[in-house]
Amino acid sequence: MSTEYRYDPKEIEPRWQQVWADERTWEVSNDADGREKSYVLEMLPYPSGDLHVGHAKNYMVGDAVAHFQRRTGRRVLHPMGYDAFGLPAENHAIKTGVHPRVSTELAIKSFQEQFRSWGVSIDWSRELSTCEPEYYRWTQWIFLQLFHAGLAYRKAATVNWDPVEETVLANEQVIDGRGERSGALVEVRHLEQWFFRITDYADRLVDDLETIDWPENVKTMQRNWIGRSEGAEVSFRCEELGIDYPVFTTRPDTLFGATFFVMAPEHPDVERLAAGTGHEDEVREYVNRALTTDKESRGDAERTKTGVPLGRTVTNPVNGEQLPMFVADYVLMEYGTGAIMAVPGHDQRDYDFAQVFGLPVRRVVDGVNEDGDAEGLPFTGDGPLVNSHPDFDGLSKAEALEAIVRWLDREGKGQASTNYRLRDWLLSRQRYWGCPIPIVHCDTCGVVPVPEDQLPVILPDVEDYKPKGRSPLAAATDWVNTSCPRCGADARRETDTMDTFVDSSWYFLRYCDARNDEAAWDPEILKRWAPVDQYIGGVEHAILHLLYARFFVKALADLGHLDHQEPFSRLFTQGMVTKDGAKMSKSKGNVVSATGMVDTYGADTMRTYVLFIGPPEQDAEWSDTSVEGMHRFLSRLWRLGAQVADGPGRGADQPDPEALAEQDVELLRKAHWAIDKVTNDLAGRFGFNTAIAAVMELVNDVSRAVNERGDAEPQALRFALATAASLIFPFAPHASTDIYHRLTADRLWEQPWPAADSELLERDTVEVVFQVNGKVRDRATVPADASKDELEALAMASGKVGVHLDGKTVVKVIVVPGKLVNIAVRG
Repeated sequence: MSTEYRYDPKEIEPRWQQVWADERTWEVSNDADGREKSYVLEMLPYPSGDLHVGHAKNYMVGDAVAHFQRRTGRRVLHPMGYDAFGLPAENHAIKTGVHPRVSTELAIKSFQEQFRSWGVSIDWSRELSTCEPEYYRWTQWIFLQLFHAGLAYRKAATVNWDPVEETVLANEQVIDGRGERSGALVEVRHLEQWFFRITDYADRLVDDLETIDWPENVKTMQRNWIGRSEGAEVSFRCEELGIDYPVFTTRPDTLFGATFFVMAPEHPDVERLAAGTGHEDEVREYVNRALTTDKESRGDAERTKTGVPLGRTVTNPVNGEQLPMFVADYVLMEYGTGAIMAVPGHDQRDYDFAQVFGLPVRRVVDGVNEDGDAEGLPFTGDGPLVNSHPDFDGLSKAEALEAIVRWLDREGKGQASTNYRLRDWLLSRQRYWGCPIPIVHCDTCGVVPVPEDQLPVILPDVEDYKPKGRSPLAAATDWVNTSCPRCGADARRETDTMDTFVDSSWYFLRYCDARNDEAAWDPEILKRWAPVDQYIGGVEHAILHLLYARFFVKALADLGHLDHQEPFSRLFTQGMVTKDGAKMSKSKGNVVSATGMVDTYGADTMRTYVLFIGPPEQDAEWSDTSVEGMHRFLSRLWRLGAQVADGPGRGADQPDPEALAEQDVELLRKAHWAIDKVTNDLAGRFGFNTAIAAVMELVNDVSRAVNERGDAEPQALRFALATAASLIFPFAPHASTDIYHRLTADRLWEQPWPAADSELLERDTVEVVFQVNGKVRDRATVPADASKDELEALAMASGKVGVHLDGKTVVKVIVVPGKLVNIAVRG
């Protein structure tokens, strides 16, 4: 074939990218135009380094959806921005001396170049970066709205301290007792910290999961993290100190079986309780040791129970008994109140602890264990109450739960309660590269919010970014020292910065009105776009980002700033692209650079292959050999398009089937079959891999018509190739646009999505391939309703097949009606 028909992505892709950039093709107006809106969004990326093909998958999924939505008549918003504050840039600055702003800007420039080289259809007019004052001005404004509503507050609290990062971590950022980023064992400290009152929304965050189209596993992860459970809250009083310690229990029916009381090592009163008892040193040593043990191990039912007496007692309010107090690491601060009434007769961990410390075990529920042992303890089944109270003995568990809770409330000893695993969102960070908290501390007025007309509070430049147990901003005295907005006296700025998850909890709202200098968004414009119709990103964000974003939207809606309750109507979580059986990482040496792929094969090959190697919601293994196969497919498609475009005929209108030979009608049928298949795969589900495979089938038929028949009707070829280009456009926009333009002189992205002709989908005959050991040896046109036996007989009767059966033993015959017959042989 002449060089005229050589597929050259290095020439084709930049040429069309320039057209799209010059004409600002993918920008969309905020003006309503009567079309249905579709807001398609991938999760906000953190700009750092070169993107690999695993990163690219996220954006390839989103771009395919955006292209399909546009061409099916919707007004599509598909923006881009950068989650640009955070520890990586700050740590890089500590290591290299390069200011985080400089390194972040360089990384953003690299991302821009990569996204453009991939041909991603982004509305660049809405681009934003969370570290820009024009953005974080409104992050600070949102903080103030929550502050004024009592949803942002400051209090002394026991916090997770990362000794390597030298900052506070939210509970969600502590994995098995270690910092999510540093891997260091987390310490517990008592500090004044800022919180968002996310627990106020716990019920709605659970209940409203039923209103959104999200993967069930993500919903389950959020439900489990919020951890709602029903029970009772009962107060146990330490008479010596005059302090009540509330306990949450799902089993108030076992209150009369409590024989001791246990507090978590993290409980803020542990040291206070031990003071003056002679147990101080023992308790302190135990607490420090317990905090270095990951929480999963601490909660292991099989682990030998450890603990230390606190030297105090509490009163069981239901019977007046004095229960000895202990600190033990099997109790976690994250559940309930960080203190439990221990009922060893009916809880395995309490029972194991009681055995170690020689504590009494009392049975208050009768029954037989699953193994048939009526005497064995602990007993965890259902049965009538015993050894409890005359009013309750003999009641079933369900009856006792209700009766005892009513009695507790009547006697002022407790009340029905719902407990949550979820804790308020700790947002203070003792780091530099983050959004300043718009608060001033005045000796006279206390905590004072910065007035809205003084926003943004600009993050100052500092030379030393390394934290020293406090924020590096504390050393910026010219910035810290200010005047109180309320009384004018000397005051100090808040030096903690916000958790970067604050920045990413509302960015999707800003995209809708990204250049508004007067407000975070215009409510009317927001109504035209929000909520996000299709959100795309990794399942690893199920707890942090997705939960926080839902809280922000609900809170802002309650405050009158939004008119919707959920940020993302639909969620798709894509699988990873692996290499050599593992997640791509520099340390493993298995990273496949997206830039390298584009340089070698072109963006379309990378884009199409990433979405072809398997269902997009599943992990998929990268293959260098297979990506070459995808490049060959696109090369063949483009060459066929160029060859047919230069031949007879014009445009790509469908010819009249009545005027065509049967073989040409079959080609039209194949084109309409592909339209129907790809449309259903993209409209009903994220079936990208099967959609691409359907286009490949169509191109194979066109190739045979061109290279084997030689007498195919030119207009039928043009229509089939234009159809193939149109259908592959969401995945390979450059090559398909080039082919379509050659065939029709039209711009493919401006064309409506093709519609299948129902009459051409109905067929009396189909083409079936005959294979021997998986290799195609013949084809035949057969009745569409041909049976398996008929198809097998036809295959066996084929002379081309028979040549490959001579002298061999038929092991198995596989028949797929309407598709193929494969004869497995040996010998």
